[in-house]
Amino acid sequence: MKDRLFIFDTTLRDGEQSPGAAMTWRLKLEVARQLARMKVDIIEAGFPVISQGDFDAVYSLASELKGVTIAGLARCVDKDIEAAGRAIKPAGDHGRIHIFLATSKIHRDFKLGKSQDEILRLAVKGVEYGKSLAQDIEFSPEDASRTEPEFLIDICNAVIEAGATTVNIPDTVGYAMPDEFGALIARLARDVEGFRTGKAIISVHCHDDLGLAVANSLAAVKAGARQVECTVNGLGERAGNAAMEEIVMAIRTRPDFYGNVDCGVNAKEIVRSSKIVARASGFTVQRNKAIVGKNAFAHASGIHQDGVLKNRDTYEIMNPEYVGWGETELSLTKHSGRAAVNARLKALGFRLNDEEVSAVFNQFKEIGDKKKYIYDEDLIALTGGLLGNGTYSWDLVNIQYLGGNRLVPTATISLKKNGTLEKGEPRVTTFLDADTGDGPVDAVFQTIKRITDRQDATLVEFNIRSTSQGQDAVGEVTVRLTFGDPSYQVVGRGASTDIIEASARAFISAINRQILIESGSHSA
Repeated sequence: MKDRLFIFDTTLRDGEQSPGAAMTWRLKLEVARQLARMKVDIIEAGFPVISQGDFDAVYSLASELKGVTIAGLARCVDKDIEAAGRAIKPAGDHGRIHIFLATSKIHRDFKLGKSQDEILRLAVKGVEYGKSLAQDIEFSPEDASRTEPEFLIDICNAVIEAGATTVNIPDTVGYAMPDEFGALIARLARDVEGFRTGKAIISVHCHDDLGLAVANSLAAVKAGARQVECTVNGLGERAGNAAMEEIVMAIRTRPDFYGNVDCGVNAKEIVRSSKIVARASGFTVQRNKAIVGKNAFAHASGIHQDGVLKNRDTYEIMNPEYVGWGETELSLTKHSGRAAVNARLKALGFRLNDEEVSAVFNQFKEIGDKKKYIYDEDLIALTGGLLGNGTYSWDLVNIQYLGGNRLVPTATISLKKNGTLEKGEPRVTTFLDADTGDGPVDAVFQTIKRITDRQDATLVEFNIRSTSQGQDAVGEVTVRLTFGDPSYQVVGRGASTDIIEASARAFISAINRQILIESGSHSA
Protein backbone atom coordinates (compact mmCIF):
# COMPACT_ATOMS: atom_id res chain seq x y z
CA MET A 1 0.00 0.00 0.00
CA LYS A 2 1.22 3.47 -0.89
CA ASP A 3 1.50 6.09 1.84
CA ARG A 4 -0.74 8.83 0.42
CA LEU A 5 0.58 12.38 0.04
CA PHE A 6 -2.16 14.95 -0.55
CA ILE A 7 -1.45 17.71 -3.06
CA PHE A 8 -3.05 21.01 -2.03
CA ASP A 9 -2.86 23.41 -4.97
CA THR A 10 -3.04 27.11 -4.14
CA THR A 11 -2.33 28.52 -7.62
CA LEU A 12 -5.70 30.29 -7.65
CA ARG A 13 -5.16 31.87 -4.22
CA ASP A 14 -1.53 32.31 -3.23
CA GLY A 15 -0.34 32.04 -6.82
CA GLU A 16 -2.72 34.75 -7.98
CA GLN A 17 -1.43 37.05 -5.22
CA SER A 18 1.83 37.39 -7.15
CA PRO A 19 1.92 41.04 -8.32
CA GLY A 20 0.54 41.25 -11.84
CA ALA A 21 -0.84 37.70 -11.86
CA ALA A 22 -4.48 38.46 -11.04
CA MET A 23 -6.80 36.40 -13.25
CA THR A 24 -10.28 37.02 -14.59
CA TRP A 25 -12.98 34.62 -13.45
CA ARG A 26 -12.93 32.84 -16.82
CA LEU A 27 -9.20 32.22 -16.59
CA LYS A 28 -9.60 30.92 -13.03
CA LEU A 29 -12.24 28.51 -14.27
CA GLU A 30 -9.97 27.13 -17.01
CA VAL A 31 -7.08 26.72 -14.55
CA ALA A 32 -9.34 25.01 -12.00
CA ARG A 33 -10.68 22.58 -14.59
CA GLN A 34 -7.13 21.69 -15.55
CA LEU A 35 -6.13 21.18 -11.92
CA ALA A 36 -9.09 18.83 -11.50
CA ARG A 37 -8.08 17.04 -14.70
CA MET A 38 -4.59 16.64 -13.25
CA LYS A 39 -6.20 15.13 -10.13
CA VAL A 40 -4.82 17.32 -7.39
CA ASP A 41 -6.56 16.58 -4.10
CA ILE A 42 -7.46 20.09 -2.91
CA ILE A 43 -7.87 23.35 -4.83
CA GLU A 44 -7.66 26.50 -2.75
CA ALA A 45 -9.96 28.60 -4.92
CA GLY A 46 -9.71 31.97 -3.21
CA PHE A 47 -10.21 34.19 -0.18
CA PRO A 48 -14.03 34.55 -0.10
CA VAL A 49 -14.31 37.52 2.27
CA ILE A 50 -11.78 39.65 0.40
CA SER A 51 -14.05 40.52 -2.56
CA GLN A 52 -17.27 39.51 -4.25
CA GLY A 53 -15.18 38.20 -7.13
CA ASP A 54 -13.25 35.84 -4.87
CA PHE A 55 -16.46 34.68 -3.16
CA ASP A 56 -18.10 33.99 -6.53
CA ALA A 57 -15.03 32.11 -7.76
CA VAL A 58 -14.96 29.78 -4.75
CA TYR A 59 -18.74 29.28 -4.83
CA SER A 60 -18.80 28.53 -8.57
CA LEU A 61 -15.92 26.05 -8.41
CA ALA A 62 -17.51 24.38 -5.38
CA SER A 63 -20.68 24.01 -7.46
CA GLU A 64 -19.06 22.73 -10.67
CA LEU A 65 -16.01 20.60 -9.83
CA LYS A 66 -16.60 17.09 -8.56
CA GLY A 67 -14.16 14.65 -7.00
CA VAL A 68 -11.82 17.38 -5.73
CA THR A 69 -11.93 19.28 -2.42
CA ILE A 70 -12.52 23.03 -2.76
CA ALA A 71 -10.98 25.20 -0.03
CA GLY A 72 -11.68 28.80 0.91
CA LEU A 73 -9.18 30.79 2.96
CA ALA A 74 -10.20 32.74 6.06
CA ARG A 75 -8.52 34.79 8.71
CA CYS A 76 -9.32 33.66 12.23
CA VAL A 77 -12.29 36.03 12.54
CA ASP A 78 -15.97 35.15 12.37
CA LYS A 79 -16.85 37.17 9.24
CA ASP A 80 -14.07 35.50 7.23
CA ILE A 81 -14.96 32.01 8.43
CA GLU A 82 -18.66 32.59 7.77
CA ALA A 83 -17.95 33.81 4.22
CA ALA A 84 -15.71 30.81 3.52
CA GLY A 85 -18.38 28.48 4.88
CA ARG A 86 -21.02 29.91 2.54
CA ALA A 87 -18.65 29.86 -0.44
CA ILE A 88 -17.71 26.18 -0.11
CA LYS A 89 -21.22 24.98 0.79
CA PRO A 90 -22.10 23.64 -2.71
CA ALA A 91 -19.14 21.24 -2.45
CA GLY A 92 -20.78 19.42 0.47
CA ASP A 93 -18.38 16.96 2.05
CA HIS A 94 -15.72 18.13 -0.43
CA GLY A 95 -15.61 21.64 0.98
CA ARG A 96 -12.84 22.86 3.29
CA ILE A 97 -12.42 26.01 5.37
CA HIS A 98 -8.77 26.98 5.73
CA ILE A 99 -8.26 29.24 8.76
CA PHE A 100 -4.99 31.02 9.53
CA LEU A 101 -3.66 33.05 12.45
CA ALA A 102 -0.10 34.33 13.01
CA THR A 103 1.74 32.67 15.89
CA SER A 104 5.41 33.78 15.74
CA LYS A 105 6.71 36.22 18.32
CA ILE A 106 7.47 38.92 15.74
CA HIS A 107 3.89 38.70 14.42
CA ARG A 108 2.38 38.56 17.89
CA ASP A 109 4.33 41.60 19.08
CA PHE A 110 4.30 43.85 16.02
CA LYS A 111 1.30 42.82 13.90
CA LEU A 112 -1.30 41.54 16.34
CA GLY A 113 -0.24 42.88 19.71
CA LYS A 114 -1.46 39.72 21.45
CA SER A 115 -0.07 37.26 23.99
CA GLN A 116 0.39 33.53 23.49
CA ASP A 117 -2.69 32.81 25.59
CA GLU A 118 -4.82 35.16 23.51
CA ILE A 119 -3.58 33.61 20.25
CA LEU A 120 -4.35 30.15 21.61
CA ARG A 121 -7.87 31.22 22.61
CA LEU A 122 -8.60 32.83 19.24
CA ALA A 123 -7.32 29.79 17.34
CA VAL A 124 -9.57 27.40 19.25
CA LYS A 125 -12.56 29.71 18.91
CA GLY A 126 -12.02 30.08 15.16
CA VAL A 127 -11.69 26.34 14.56
CA GLU A 128 -14.78 25.59 16.65
CA TYR A 129 -16.82 28.11 14.68
CA GLY A 130 -15.49 26.72 11.40
CA LYS A 131 -16.42 23.21 12.53
CA SER A 132 -20.02 24.32 12.96
CA LEU A 133 -20.06 25.24 9.24
CA ALA A 134 -18.00 22.44 7.65
CA GLN A 135 -16.53 19.10 8.64
CA ASP A 136 -13.20 19.62 6.89
CA ILE A 137 -11.20 22.29 8.74
CA GLU A 138 -7.57 23.17 8.14
CA PHE A 139 -5.68 25.49 10.47
CA SER A 140 -2.44 27.32 9.67
CA PRO A 141 -0.29 28.96 12.35
CA GLU A 142 1.14 31.68 10.11
CA ASP A 143 4.94 32.06 10.24
CA ALA A 144 5.15 28.69 11.97
CA SER A 145 8.81 28.20 11.08
CA ARG A 146 9.69 31.25 13.26
CA THR A 147 7.30 30.31 16.07
CA GLU A 148 8.71 28.94 19.34
CA PRO A 149 8.48 25.10 18.96
CA GLU A 150 6.88 24.60 22.37
CA PHE A 151 4.15 27.13 21.60
CA LEU A 152 3.65 25.59 18.14
CA ILE A 153 3.08 22.20 19.78
CA ASP A 154 0.50 23.76 22.11
CA ILE A 155 -1.29 25.39 19.15
CA CYS A 156 -1.38 22.14 17.18
CA ASN A 157 -2.75 20.16 20.13
CA ALA A 158 -5.40 22.80 20.81
CA VAL A 159 -6.74 23.20 17.26
CA ILE A 160 -6.83 19.44 16.67
CA GLU A 161 -8.81 19.02 19.87
CA ALA A 162 -11.16 21.78 18.63
CA GLY A 163 -11.82 19.91 15.37
CA ALA A 164 -9.05 20.66 12.82
CA THR A 165 -8.30 17.62 10.67
CA THR A 166 -5.32 19.19 8.91
CA VAL A 167 -2.74 21.48 10.50
CA ASN A 168 -0.54 23.33 8.06
CA ILE A 169 2.97 24.43 9.08
CA PRO A 170 3.88 27.40 6.85
CA ASP A 171 7.35 28.68 6.20
CA THR A 172 5.66 31.98 5.42
CA VAL A 173 8.73 34.07 4.62
CA GLY A 174 10.98 31.32 3.26
CA TYR A 175 13.26 31.50 6.30
CA ALA A 176 13.77 27.81 7.11
CA MET A 177 16.64 25.53 6.08
CA PRO A 178 15.77 21.97 4.92
CA ASP A 179 17.45 20.14 7.82
CA GLU A 180 15.94 22.58 10.31
CA PHE A 181 12.46 22.40 8.81
CA GLY A 182 12.56 18.62 8.55
CA ALA A 183 13.55 18.42 12.22
CA LEU A 184 10.64 20.69 13.18
CA ILE A 185 8.13 18.51 11.31
CA ALA A 186 9.62 15.36 12.86
CA ARG A 187 9.26 16.89 16.33
CA LEU A 188 5.63 17.83 15.71
CA ALA A 189 4.89 14.36 14.35
CA ARG A 190 6.36 12.90 17.54
CA ASP A 191 5.09 15.33 20.19
CA VAL A 192 1.60 16.29 18.98
CA GLU A 193 -0.84 13.60 20.05
CA GLY A 194 -3.29 14.24 17.20
CA PHE A 195 -0.55 13.63 14.63
CA ARG A 196 0.66 10.47 16.36
CA THR A 197 -2.82 8.97 16.49
CA GLY A 198 -3.82 9.95 12.95
CA LYS A 199 -6.55 12.32 14.12
CA ALA A 200 -5.03 15.03 11.91
CA ILE A 201 -2.35 15.21 9.23
CA ILE A 202 0.61 17.56 8.96
CA SER A 203 0.67 19.90 5.97
CA VAL A 204 3.42 22.28 4.87
CA HIS A 205 3.35 25.52 2.86
CA CYS A 206 6.82 26.77 1.91
CA HIS A 207 7.87 29.99 0.21
CA ASP A 208 10.88 30.39 -2.05
CA ASP A 209 12.56 33.54 -0.73
CA LEU A 210 15.88 31.70 -0.42
CA GLY A 211 15.16 29.26 -3.25
CA LEU A 212 14.42 26.44 -0.80
CA ALA A 213 10.64 25.99 -1.01
CA VAL A 214 10.81 22.62 -2.77
CA ALA A 215 13.74 21.40 -0.66
CA ASN A 216 11.95 22.34 2.56
CA SER A 217 8.72 20.71 1.40
CA LEU A 218 10.48 17.48 0.51
CA ALA A 219 12.37 17.48 3.82
CA ALA A 220 8.98 17.80 5.54
CA VAL A 221 7.55 14.87 3.56
CA LYS A 222 10.51 12.74 4.59
CA ALA A 223 9.87 13.75 8.21
CA GLY A 224 6.17 12.85 8.17
CA ALA A 225 4.16 15.60 6.45
CA ARG A 226 1.39 14.12 4.32
CA GLN A 227 0.05 17.22 2.60
CA VAL A 228 2.08 19.71 0.56
CA GLU A 229 0.70 23.10 -0.41
CA CYS A 230 2.16 24.22 -3.71
CA THR A 231 1.46 25.97 -7.01
CA VAL A 232 1.91 25.21 -10.68
CA ASN A 233 5.21 26.72 -11.92
CA GLY A 234 5.96 27.84 -8.34
CA LEU A 235 3.79 30.91 -8.87
CA GLY A 236 3.19 33.00 -5.75
CA GLU A 237 3.92 36.03 -3.62
CA ARG A 238 7.44 37.49 -3.71
CA ALA A 239 9.75 34.71 -4.96
CA GLY A 240 6.88 32.24 -5.17
CA ASN A 241 5.79 28.95 -3.63
CA ALA A 242 6.98 25.37 -3.86
CA ALA A 243 6.52 24.20 -7.46
CA MET A 244 3.97 21.41 -7.64
CA GLU A 245 5.59 19.72 -10.63
CA GLU A 246 8.95 19.50 -8.84
CA ILE A 247 7.41 18.05 -5.67
CA VAL A 248 5.50 15.38 -7.59
CA MET A 249 8.36 14.34 -9.84
CA ALA A 250 10.97 14.29 -7.05
CA ILE A 251 8.84 11.78 -5.17
CA ARG A 252 8.01 9.77 -8.31
CA THR A 253 11.63 9.74 -9.50
CA ARG A 254 13.15 8.74 -6.13
CA PRO A 255 10.94 6.02 -4.59
CA ASP A 256 14.16 4.55 -3.21
CA PHE A 257 14.47 7.64 -1.00
CA TYR A 258 10.80 8.39 -0.20
CA GLY A 259 9.69 4.79 0.18
CA ASN A 260 5.98 4.17 -0.29
CA VAL A 261 5.00 7.85 -0.38
CA ASP A 262 3.08 8.84 -3.52
CA CYS A 263 0.30 11.14 -4.68
CA GLY A 264 -2.63 10.85 -7.07
CA VAL A 265 -1.50 13.48 -9.59
CA ASN A 266 -1.74 12.52 -13.25
CA ALA A 267 1.77 13.48 -14.32
CA LYS A 268 0.84 13.40 -18.03
CA GLU A 269 -1.05 16.67 -17.41
CA ILE A 270 1.89 18.53 -15.83
CA VAL A 271 3.23 20.26 -18.96
CA ARG A 272 -0.25 21.22 -20.16
CA SER A 273 -1.07 22.63 -16.70
CA SER A 274 2.14 24.64 -16.74
CA LYS A 275 1.27 26.19 -20.10
CA ILE A 276 -2.29 27.05 -19.10
CA VAL A 277 -1.18 28.69 -15.84
CA ALA A 278 1.59 30.60 -17.62
CA ARG A 279 -0.91 32.10 -20.04
CA ALA A 280 -3.56 32.73 -17.42
CA SER A 281 -1.11 34.56 -15.14
CA GLY A 282 1.01 36.21 -17.82
CA PHE A 283 4.14 34.77 -16.15
CA THR A 284 6.19 32.89 -18.73
CA VAL A 285 8.18 29.83 -17.68
CA GLN A 286 11.95 30.22 -17.86
CA ARG A 287 13.53 27.88 -20.40
CA ASN A 288 15.73 26.12 -17.83
CA LYS A 289 12.91 25.59 -15.31
CA ALA A 290 12.95 22.04 -13.95
CA ILE A 291 10.36 19.64 -15.44
CA VAL A 292 8.35 22.19 -17.46
CA GLY A 293 10.97 24.50 -19.00
CA LYS A 294 11.62 24.10 -22.74
CA ASN A 295 15.25 23.17 -22.02
CA ALA A 296 14.40 20.68 -19.25
CA PHE A 297 15.10 17.74 -21.56
CA ALA A 298 17.31 19.46 -24.15
CA HIS A 299 20.91 18.28 -24.63
CA ALA A 300 23.40 20.58 -26.38
CA SER A 301 26.70 19.02 -25.30
CA GLY A 302 28.07 16.48 -27.76
CA ILE A 303 29.00 14.16 -24.91
CA HIS A 304 25.45 14.33 -23.52
CA GLN A 305 23.87 13.83 -26.95
CA ASP A 306 26.03 10.77 -27.59
CA GLY A 307 25.10 9.30 -24.24
CA VAL A 308 21.36 9.92 -24.71
CA LEU A 309 21.42 8.34 -28.17
CA LYS A 310 23.01 5.21 -26.71
CA ASN A 311 20.83 5.09 -23.59
CA ARG A 312 18.51 7.90 -22.44
CA ASP A 313 19.14 6.98 -18.79
CA THR A 314 22.71 8.25 -19.07
CA TYR A 315 21.58 11.87 -18.88
CA GLU A 316 17.81 11.76 -18.28
CA ILE A 317 16.45 10.69 -14.90
CA MET A 318 12.82 10.72 -16.09
CA ASN A 319 10.97 10.12 -19.33
CA PRO A 320 9.85 13.49 -20.76
CA GLU A 321 6.69 11.89 -22.15
CA TYR A 322 5.70 10.91 -18.58
CA VAL A 323 5.10 14.59 -17.71
CA GLY A 324 3.46 15.48 -21.02
CA TRP A 325 6.33 16.45 -23.31
CA GLY A 326 6.31 15.02 -26.82
CA GLU A 327 2.61 14.22 -26.80
CA THR A 328 1.27 13.64 -30.30
CA GLU A 329 -0.61 16.70 -31.44
CA LEU A 330 -2.99 17.23 -34.36
CA SER A 331 -1.56 19.78 -36.79
CA LEU A 332 -4.30 21.90 -38.31
CA THR A 333 -4.16 23.76 -41.62
CA LYS A 334 -6.14 26.59 -43.17
CA HIS A 335 -8.42 23.94 -44.70
CA SER A 336 -9.46 22.64 -41.27
CA GLY A 337 -13.05 23.41 -40.43
CA ARG A 338 -14.65 24.97 -37.39
CA ALA A 339 -15.59 21.55 -36.00
CA ALA A 340 -11.98 20.34 -36.17
CA VAL A 341 -10.73 23.47 -34.42
CA ASN A 342 -13.41 23.15 -31.73
CA ALA A 343 -12.56 19.46 -31.23
CA ARG A 344 -8.90 20.33 -30.77
CA LEU A 345 -9.75 23.09 -28.31
CA LYS A 346 -11.74 20.59 -26.25
CA ALA A 347 -8.84 18.11 -26.37
CA LEU A 348 -6.59 20.88 -25.05
CA GLY A 349 -8.96 21.40 -22.11
CA PHE A 350 -10.83 24.55 -23.20
CA ARG A 351 -14.61 24.81 -22.92
CA LEU A 352 -15.75 27.70 -25.08
CA ASN A 353 -19.20 28.88 -26.03
CA ASP A 354 -20.21 29.32 -29.69
CA GLU A 355 -19.27 33.00 -29.75
CA GLU A 356 -15.82 32.29 -28.32
CA VAL A 357 -15.18 29.41 -30.72
CA SER A 358 -16.10 31.72 -33.59
CA ALA A 359 -13.68 34.40 -32.33
CA VAL A 360 -10.82 31.88 -32.13
CA PHE A 361 -11.74 30.34 -35.48
CA ASN A 362 -11.71 33.72 -37.22
CA GLN A 363 -8.16 34.37 -36.02
CA PHE A 364 -7.27 30.78 -36.87
CA LYS A 365 -8.33 31.31 -40.49
CA GLU A 366 -6.32 34.54 -40.70
CA ILE A 367 -3.19 32.78 -39.46
CA GLY A 368 -3.93 29.77 -41.68
CA ASP A 369 -3.41 31.98 -44.72
CA LYS A 370 0.07 32.89 -43.48
CA LYS A 371 1.55 29.55 -42.35
CA LYS A 372 1.29 25.94 -43.44
CA TYR A 373 0.53 24.26 -40.12
CA ILE A 374 -1.11 25.54 -36.95
CA TYR A 375 0.05 23.68 -33.86
CA ASP A 376 -1.42 23.28 -30.40
CA GLU A 377 0.84 26.03 -29.06
CA ASP A 378 -0.50 28.42 -31.70
CA LEU A 379 -4.10 27.53 -30.87
CA ILE A 380 -3.53 27.94 -27.13
CA ALA A 381 -2.00 31.37 -27.77
CA LEU A 382 -5.07 32.47 -29.73
CA THR A 383 -7.40 31.15 -27.06
CA GLY A 384 -5.42 32.71 -24.22
CA GLY A 385 -6.06 36.21 -25.53
CA LEU A 386 -9.79 35.62 -25.63
CA LEU A 387 -10.07 34.02 -22.19
CA GLY A 388 -8.30 36.97 -20.64
CA ASN A 389 -11.22 39.20 -21.53
CA GLY A 390 -14.46 37.31 -21.63
CA THR A 391 -16.63 39.02 -24.23
CA TYR A 392 -14.69 41.72 -26.08
CA SER A 393 -15.48 45.38 -25.49
CA TRP A 394 -13.03 46.40 -28.24
CA ASP A 395 -11.94 44.26 -31.16
CA LEU A 396 -9.37 44.80 -33.89
CA VAL A 397 -10.80 45.22 -37.38
CA ASN A 398 -7.82 46.42 -39.40
CA ILE A 399 -4.27 47.63 -38.81
CA GLN A 400 -1.73 49.38 -41.02
CA TYR A 401 1.63 50.74 -39.93
CA LEU A 402 4.56 52.56 -41.46
CA GLY A 403 8.10 52.66 -40.13
CA GLY A 404 11.75 52.99 -41.05
CA ASN A 405 14.93 54.81 -40.03
CA ARG A 406 13.99 57.84 -42.18
CA LEU A 407 10.21 57.76 -41.67
CA VAL A 408 7.99 58.86 -38.81
CA PRO A 409 6.44 55.62 -37.43
CA THR A 410 2.69 55.84 -38.00
CA ALA A 411 -0.19 53.46 -37.33
CA THR A 412 -3.72 53.56 -38.74
CA ILE A 413 -6.14 51.32 -36.88
CA SER A 414 -9.79 50.42 -37.12
CA LEU A 415 -11.45 49.11 -33.94
CA LYS A 416 -14.90 47.71 -33.36
CA LYS A 417 -16.70 48.52 -30.13
CA ASN A 418 -19.33 46.14 -28.83
CA GLY A 419 -22.16 48.17 -27.28
CA THR A 420 -25.25 47.43 -25.25
CA LEU A 421 -28.03 45.21 -26.53
CA GLU A 422 -30.85 46.93 -28.38
CA LYS A 423 -33.92 44.89 -29.34
CA GLY A 424 -31.96 41.73 -28.77
CA GLU A 425 -29.16 42.72 -31.18
CA PRO A 426 -25.67 43.91 -30.25
CA ARG A 427 -24.88 47.47 -31.21
CA VAL A 428 -21.46 47.63 -32.86
CA THR A 429 -19.63 50.85 -33.72
CA THR A 430 -16.43 51.06 -35.77
CA PHE A 431 -13.76 53.69 -35.11
CA LEU A 432 -10.83 54.68 -37.32
CA ASP A 433 -7.87 56.80 -36.24
CA ALA A 434 -4.10 57.23 -36.65
CA ASP A 435 -1.15 58.39 -34.57
CA THR A 436 2.62 58.39 -34.46
CA GLY A 437 5.12 57.00 -31.97
CA ASP A 438 8.76 56.19 -31.22
CA GLY A 439 8.43 53.05 -33.33
CA PRO A 440 5.67 51.04 -35.02
CA VAL A 441 4.65 49.30 -31.78
CA ASP A 442 4.49 52.58 -29.87
CA ALA A 443 2.53 54.16 -32.74
CA VAL A 444 0.04 51.29 -32.54
CA PHE A 445 -0.33 51.73 -28.78
CA GLN A 446 -0.79 55.50 -29.05
CA THR A 447 -3.48 55.03 -31.70
CA ILE A 448 -5.35 52.47 -29.60
CA LYS A 449 -5.24 54.82 -26.60
CA ARG A 450 -6.75 57.61 -28.75
CA ILE A 451 -9.57 55.44 -30.07
CA THR A 452 -10.46 53.86 -26.72
CA ASP A 453 -9.94 57.12 -24.79
CA ARG A 454 -7.64 55.32 -22.34
CA GLN A 455 -4.83 57.86 -21.99
CA ASP A 456 -4.33 56.50 -18.46
CA ALA A 457 -2.95 53.26 -19.92
CA THR A 458 0.79 53.04 -19.19
CA LEU A 459 2.94 50.23 -20.57
CA VAL A 460 5.24 48.78 -17.88
CA GLU A 461 6.28 45.51 -19.50
CA PHE A 462 6.40 44.08 -23.02
CA ASN A 463 7.36 40.49 -23.89
CA ILE A 464 7.26 38.52 -27.10
CA ARG A 465 7.81 34.81 -27.65
CA SER A 466 7.51 32.37 -30.52
CA THR A 467 4.88 29.70 -29.89
CA SER A 468 6.40 27.25 -32.38
CA GLN A 469 9.41 26.84 -34.64
CA GLY A 470 10.02 28.13 -38.15
CA GLN A 471 9.90 31.43 -39.99
CA ASP A 472 6.12 31.32 -40.04
CA ALA A 473 5.79 30.80 -36.28
CA VAL A 474 3.04 32.59 -34.38
CA GLY A 475 4.35 35.33 -32.13
CA GLU A 476 2.65 35.75 -28.76
CA VAL A 477 2.94 39.17 -27.13
CA THR A 478 2.27 39.77 -23.43
CA VAL A 479 1.92 43.31 -22.09
CA ARG A 480 1.43 44.66 -18.59
CA LEU A 481 -0.34 47.98 -18.21
CA THR A 482 -1.22 50.19 -15.28
CA PHE A 483 -4.25 52.47 -15.26
CA GLY A 484 -3.51 55.25 -12.79
CA ASP A 485 -2.49 52.98 -9.92
CA PRO A 486 1.17 51.95 -10.47
CA SER A 487 0.86 49.13 -7.92
CA TYR A 488 -1.81 47.26 -9.90
CA GLN A 489 -0.91 45.73 -13.25
CA VAL A 490 -3.26 44.35 -15.87
CA VAL A 491 -2.06 41.66 -18.28
CA GLY A 492 -3.00 41.46 -21.95
CA ARG A 493 -2.07 38.86 -24.56
CA GLY A 494 -2.27 38.70 -28.33
CA ALA A 495 -1.06 36.33 -31.03
CA SER A 496 -0.37 36.59 -34.75
CA THR A 497 2.32 35.75 -37.29
CA ASP A 498 2.73 39.55 -37.47
CA ILE A 499 4.26 40.76 -34.20
CA ILE A 500 2.90 44.31 -34.66
CA GLU A 501 -0.61 42.93 -34.98
CA ALA A 502 0.02 40.64 -31.99
CA SER A 503 1.15 43.71 -30.02
CA ALA A 504 -2.06 45.54 -30.94
CA ARG A 505 -4.19 42.58 -29.88
CA ALA A 506 -2.33 42.32 -26.56
CA PHE A 507 -2.80 46.04 -25.82
CA ILE A 508 -6.52 45.83 -26.67
CA SER A 509 -6.78 42.69 -24.51
CA ALA A 510 -5.42 44.55 -21.48
CA ILE A 511 -7.78 47.51 -22.01
CA ASN A 512 -10.75 45.16 -22.32
CA ARG A 513 -9.71 43.43 -19.13
CA GLN A 514 -9.46 46.74 -17.29
CA ILE A 515 -12.97 47.65 -18.49
CA LEU A 516 -14.27 44.37 -17.06
CA ILE A 517 -12.50 44.98 -13.76
CA GLU A 518 -13.91 48.50 -13.51
CA SER A 519 -17.41 47.26 -14.29
CA GLY A 520 -17.14 44.62 -11.57
CA SER A 521 -18.52 41.97 -13.93
CA HIS A 522 -15.45 39.75 -13.61
CA SER A 523 -13.00 39.01 -10.85
CA ALA A 524 -9.64 40.65 -11.39
